[in-house]
Amino acid sequence: MSELFSNLKKALKANEKKLIVFPEAMDERVLSAASKLAEESILTPVLIGDEKEVHAKAKELGLDITKCQLMNPANYENYDQMVDKFVEVRKGKATKESAKETLQTENYFGTMLVHMGEAHGLVSGAVHSTSDTVRPALQIIKTRPGINKTSGVFIMVRGEERYVFGDCAINIAPTSDDLAEIAVESNKTAKVFGIDPKIAMLSFSTKGSAKSEETERVVEAITKAKEIDSNLVIDGEFQFDTAFVPSVAAKKAPNSEIKGDATVFVFPSLDAGNIGYKLAERLGNFEAVGPILQGLNKPVNDLSRGCNSEDVYKLAIITAAQAK
Repeated sequence: MSELFSNLKKALKANEKKLIVFPEAMDERVLSAASKLAEESILTPVLIGDEKEVHAKAKELGLDITKCQLMNPANYENYDQMVDKFVEVRKGKATKESAKETLQTENYFGTMLVHMGEAHGLVSGAVHSTSDTVRPALQIIKTRPGINKTSGVFIMVRGEERYVFGDCAINIAPTSDDLAEIAVESNKTAKVFGIDPKIAMLSFSTKGSAKSEETERVVEAITKAKEIDSNLVIDGEFQFDTAFVPSVAAKKAPNSEIKGDATVFVFPSLDAGNIGYKLAERLGNFEAVGPILQGLNKPVNDLSRGCNSEDVYKLAIITAAQAK
């Protein structure tokens, strides 16, 4: 395991254990990761489901879940209080009757546990779609003050190399304001994971080599990002090679403070971001950890339905680190 995860695990073991919710407790990958996380005392998994069914599944798989917590929406002792809080947070968009039904859904129940302070974060998506994971988070936990949209980034890991790629999961056609916000939030995410943030705003153009509505949007985003945080190390618009290769940067952007050593890459669209991280993963042999959702009041993260147990394990570690 890379230095990134080794350091995160050490930090988590040294502090009070974070409670991380897993709404998909009956999934073999999730249950296996939860068992491993609990056994290594990295965090305390909170498994959502029918207790007998979850224990039977664990026994069938030969997994020890005695150090995990189990919670069942059907017999949760503070359910009435949860219903009242859900109605309150939905501000007229839910009645008590509809809330009782909605909160029987594992993702909504689990997200409410995080909202109520019964847990520190949530990991879902091995079985459910991204919208099934993100929608409850946006409705209940919501974005932090001043944040207009959540965004999704990947930590790209290869040996001791690590970078932040965003937005690769949520915003299809980000505006200049959206791109600025993604840059600012990605800067924070990089710091959480020990990455010195140098932000490259990517495009098909470098420093005016081409001009279009798309390139101008990126240039505007840089100005807006600096208005939000004047301490950002950020530049662009850059083609990827200018952001990543020092010899190319010296020719194409000799006066930039980013000299081919960018560590945070903000893509101009979801098309570019999604394709970019998968190219790095499949052709460059990078490990893509995420997507990590940015901008929420408390950490909720979304797995790919094609994930394996190790993906669940690592995203849970990242979620617990975000909750520190």
